[in-house]
Amino acid sequence: MADLARTEYLYELWDANWDDGPLGNYQVLAHPITRKTPKRIYFRYSTGGHRTGFVDRQKIEGHGEVLHGYTLRRLHLAPPEIPDRPRRPSLSELKQQMADAHPDRGGTGEAFVAARQRYEAAKARQDGAQ
Repeated sequence: MADLARTEYLYELWDANWDDGPLGNYQVLAHPITRKTPKRIYFRYSTGGHRTGFVDRQKIEGHGEVLHGYTLRRLHLAPPEIPDRPRRPSLSELKQQMADAHPDRGGTGEAFVAARQRYEAAKARQDGAQ
């Protein structure tokens, strides 16, 4: 039986909801390595059909990761950790933040307005879900 060559990959932490801010839906993409030379590592994008790319081999092997291309994808030699999604603050926590930001309690008008907007947006989300 023939030995199958082990496929190597470059990994990318990808946020499927990149425009939603820190509450994104993270996934690890594996881009198969197609060729290695002394200066470059060539790979095929797993999300781009037959698109190919390359990275500087010394940089990625020296740092474990590298920014690649005009899209500034961060490619890794090993699968990166998926970050925990931050927990949304409760309405009571947002209300307390709003109270703490009030100018009568030492906050600023701008901070109070921003805290109130966060509170009202969360309240609207909660009311819309019910």
